[in-house]
Amino acid sequence: MAAYLVRRTLLMALTLFGMSVLIFVLLRLVPGNISDILFDAAGFVDPREKARLERELGLDLPILTQYWHWISGLAQGDLGFAYVTERPAVEEIAPRIPVTAKLAVLSLIFSVLFGVPLGVISAVRQNTPIDYFLRVLSLSGLSLPSFWLGLLILMLFVRYFGFIPIFTDRPETLWKELALLSVPAAAVGFRSSALIMRLTRSSMLEVLRQDYIRTARSKGASPGSVNYDHALRNAMLPVVTIIGIEAAFLIGGLIVTETVFNIPGVARFLVEAVIWRDYPIVQNLVMFIAIVVVVVNFLVDMAYMILDPRIKYAD
Repeated sequence: MAAYLVRRTLLMALTLFGMSVLIFVLLRLVPGNISDILFDAAGFVDPREKARLERELGLDLPILTQYWHWISGLAQGDLGFAYVTERPAVEEIAPRIPVTAKLAVLSLIFSVLFGVPLGVISAVRQNTPIDYFLRVLSLSGLSLPSFWLGLLILMLFVRYFGFIPIFTDRPETLWKELALLSVPAAAVGFRSSALIMRLTRSSMLEVLRQDYIRTARSKGASPGSVNYDHALRNAMLPVVTIIGIEAAFLIGGLIVTETVFNIPGVARFLVEAVIWRDYPIVQNLVMFIAIVVVVVNFLVDMAYMILDPRIKYAD
């Protein structure tokens, strides 16, 4: 077990190093930089002023030197300065992370609370009217884009409640903020819950056809014991995998939803930083998303050992 943890830690470090190089190089391959955008917006180009700005921002340094400055600063907790606002990048990013994290967690909770139970019901009641209804509902969730569903929700709120559930000012209390976030969380979580529901159903159906399930039934085990104690636990491994994938996706995949609902989160800020070629912000935000994805995958592997004792990682 200890050897496995060491190997996984080293693999995580290697993956993040590769991601950092990829992020840095791809960002510099995009034509133009912050100085080009600022001078184009002003309508004139003074070569001396442009060269001075690039020198102040360090854009005139060799690529390897720029990468070393970024990665060494990142290792020390120094994220650099935002080019647009000229403030420390950590001051720009830190207030937005909790907003996106709350939205992602609420969306994931919504997905799991609806997806897993409804998937189990659909499998247990196979080929009944409720199964057909849940299958159509899950297909609808997979077909509807979350941003389009969000726009429909906004129109419904305006039509029936007379207000729009978007961020205009920061809510005074945590409960008010969670109430506002619950609407976009439901819009985003509807698709994830549909995916989890279908995977839970198919996994449950596969397990329910196994010999040990028929043996449990023949020994007089109750339907609840068969479905939940025997079948569901063994059917959860692929479900846990997709939950982990969706959790990682939600952190970086909320761009359109945060824009529609005017949420001051990480994903929306990332788009603005890309438009302005604000390298420190883009690099650090994408690196943050990469770290979340790697850590979530590690936690999913750890969850396998808890759910299935047959899985062992040899030292």
